Order: sequence, then C-alpha cells, then structure tokens
Amino acid sequence: MFTGIIETTGIVKEVIQGAENRSFRIQASITHELKVDQSLAHNGICLTVEVIEADIYQVTAVPETLAKTNAANWSVGDYINLERAMLLNSRLDGHIVLGHVDTRGSCFKIKELNNSWVYTFSFDKAYAKFIIEKGSITVNGISLTCYEVTEDSFSVSIIPYTWEHTNIKKLQEGNLVNLEFDVLGKYVNRIAHFSQPQ
Repeated sequence: MFTGIIETTGIVKEVIQGAENRSFRIQASITHELKVDQSLAHNGICLTVEVIEADIYQVTAVPETLAKTNAANWSVGDYINLERAMLLNSRLDGHIVLGHVDTRGSCFKIKELNNSWVYTFSFDKAYAKFIIEKGSITVNGISLTCYEVTEDSFSVSIIPYTWEHTNIKKLQEGNLVNLEFDVLGKYVNRIAHFSQPQ
C-alpha cells in the first residue's frame, strides 16, 4: 500500500525486452535502501525489486502491466516517480494508493500560472463513475486533488514542491499517464451497484 507521496525519481538506464515481459534497470538515490522482493511504486505501478547492483536495481513488467500502463513507453533516460510502501506507523499524507493502475490517461493541456501549473487529463469515460470533484486521484503515482471534472476529463493543480520533486515537470501535452482512481470510491460504487434491486 502506498500514499501517493513521491520519495524521489529514478532514471531508466536499460530496457530488456523478453519474449513477453519487459525488464527495466533503474538508477535511484534510494537503491542502497532497497531489498530484493520489496514492492516499489513506479509512476504508480507496484513492481517488485528483483536484482540490486550498486545504485541500480531491476524490475519486470508483465504483459497485463504493459497493456494497462505507460510502462510500455518507458525508454532509456526517462525519469520515473518512486515511492516505497508505507509503514503502518506512518502518517497518511496523501490517500490510500494500491499501486494497481486502472487505466491510462492523456495530458492534453498544460497551463503555467504564477509559480504553479494546471494540468488537464482525458480518460475513458467508462471510469467516470470513480471520479468526483475535489476527490483524490493518482497520476503517475502522485496523489492529487481533481477539479473541473467531466465525464472524460479532469484538472489538477501542481505546486512548486511537486513540480521540483516528481517527473510531472517533464510531462508534455499528448503524453500518457497512469491513473489510479480512489479505491474507496470504487468499493462504494460496487456496493451500490449490487445493492440495487435486480
């Protein structure tokens, strides 16, 4: 379980294509603190650390992950948002994030304001029931508050700290992002659906 508060970014140093899976070797400042078998969120995707060599570690994405997330587009030199799993005695500074990406969205508008930024994303309207005005959403692993919500788009505001400490500053219009909708909203929606008379 994660909180959507990014610890640092890592840089993709190598992409290894297997028959179906794809492995990534990532250099990060926290590599020396990692352990093999540890879960780590990469742009919001929960992946398992497989190998550690000096300041580089390796994770692998399976076909399902590649089909549902922007990991399919990662290449050498890309910066990836990283977050280790939360501790049970930690403050929950963001919101409950599982690291199970629901779908990809597309950044279609970036507006720079006076020392802040507004990003607008589109998504498949099949997911509209999981997003509400002023609700929580995870974009590339970052816990954010959405507004100007429509059936297929939403906006978020980015403060200078988030801009400096995540890969959001490298995002361009047209780029794909990983979206995880609030798990509480998903459960409430499912309960409501099965509570209705059939």
